Amino acid sequence: MSPSALILSRLQFAWVIAWHILLPAFTIGLASYIVVLEALYFARRREIYFALSGFWTRIFAVSFGMGVVSGVVMPFQFGTNWSRFSDATANVLSPLLAYEGLMAFFLEAAFLGVLLFGRKLVPPWTHLLAAVMVAGGTLLSAFWILATNSWMQTPAGYQIVNGRFFPRDWLQIVFNPSFPYRFAHMVVACYITTAFVVLGVAAHYLRRGRFAAEARMMMSMALGLLTVLVPLQMLIGDAHGRNTLEYQPAKLAAIEARWKTERHVPLTLFAIPDQRAAANRYALDVPDLGSLILTHDPNGAVRGLEDWPRSEWPPVAIPFFAFRIMVGIALLMLALIIVSWWLRARGRLYTARGFLRLCELASPLGFLAVLAGWVTTEVGRQPWTVYGLLRTADSVSPSLTGADVALSLAGYAAVYLIIYPVGIRHMYRIVGRGPAGPATEPELIESGLSEQPIQALGGQASADRGGGPHTGPGEAPR
Repeated sequence: MSPSALILSRLQFAWVIAWHILLPAFTIGLASYIVVLEALYFARRREIYFALSGFWTRIFAVSFGMGVVSGVVMPFQFGTNWSRFSDATANVLSPLLAYEGLMAFFLEAAFLGVLLFGRKLVPPWTHLLAAVMVAGGTLLSAFWILATNSWMQTPAGYQIVNGRFFPRDWLQIVFNPSFPYRFAHMVVACYITTAFVVLGVAAHYLRRGRFAAEARMMMSMALGLLTVLVPLQMLIGDAHGRNTLEYQPAKLAAIEARWKTERHVPLTLFAIPDQRAAANRYALDVPDLGSLILTHDPNGAVRGLEDWPRSEWPPVAIPFFAFRIMVGIALLMLALIIVSWWLRARGRLYTARGFLRLCELASPLGFLAVLAGWVTTEVGRQPWTVYGLLRTADSVSPSLTGADVALSLAGYAAVYLIIYPVGIRHMYRIVGRGPAGPATEPELIESGLSEQPIQALGGQASADRGGGPHTGPGEAPR
């Protein structure tokens, strides 16, 4: 195995998963949002919920299809690029990934057709059940994927025989020390990501005076959810950080650019980490705050990277900056929520054009935070694929050459740079048509989900919409 093959294999995996993770981060939250809309329509029979459910279901269909395409190629890399990793961990990880396929993907596949095409064909309770099953499938998928990744981060319940991992206790494997924190953190991140997309679409309509009632409903629901989840995510992140301090202390040392073990650790707001010199350049520190945040004690001790051999150090600069990007985005989210409640108290939530423009610009914040968090987690784990037990350099397929991986990486790059712009453009077109779409749904036909015209999933919005496309803003319907 050549050094170039290792570097390019890591770049290829990073490229594929970075694009793929954007879609589950959206569809997991969107599936649950559709359940809420379906349940409200089932209970109240208000056409506004009907229109919004159909609208977001069309967008879900496109994003779900893109997620399937981008996700299918990922397992191939385990055989082509990471065969030694697959050989060593197959007895533990293969059943977890199989459960994800059998329990989650099959559940989604079984009910997705009913959700997309069954509005006029099945009773309302059946359509609601289909939405619940699809949303449950997305959460089950997250459960098993996060269990797999968490075991690689904090392995438990295994034994090693002749260089291979074998299961000893499946409960310890699945519910390994970091799993509860990672699962909660990721699911909440997905809901936040979706809520910001919904918020941005609502603001887009309000700024243009279109679909005013639907937009006010979407904005009110999104901001209500974000008011709860953004502070909750900060609390979950704090608990996750303390778990990392206990089980992956070298990763935490890299995230905080801590080189020496000491007490009264400052919080480094900004620095240029110099890994060669094991020092921070141009550091901006707040005394004692690092110990207080990490250990909940201003006198708490935090281990530094010098407690480990340099061969086991992560590349410090990447997780250091990625983590601060994630935290900075969280603070921007919180600030936007505070402003929204200030405007709501003054009756200007739906009319302040500057705020609406900010909401539009904030639409991708959740995606950026998810990517920054993923980089922090995965790069901070280096140089291990199974933390502390199996090195990344020992996980690559032995016969790979740099030319082999360069060719496959170029192919992946080309395909993804075609799929994603086309899919995003298609979703923009759906947004352009709005919640009250025409009687047929060419979007579903064009995306390959149907060969024949079908009846509208969203249907026409009735007078409950609160007026035509130029209706002025007002209070959200109750």
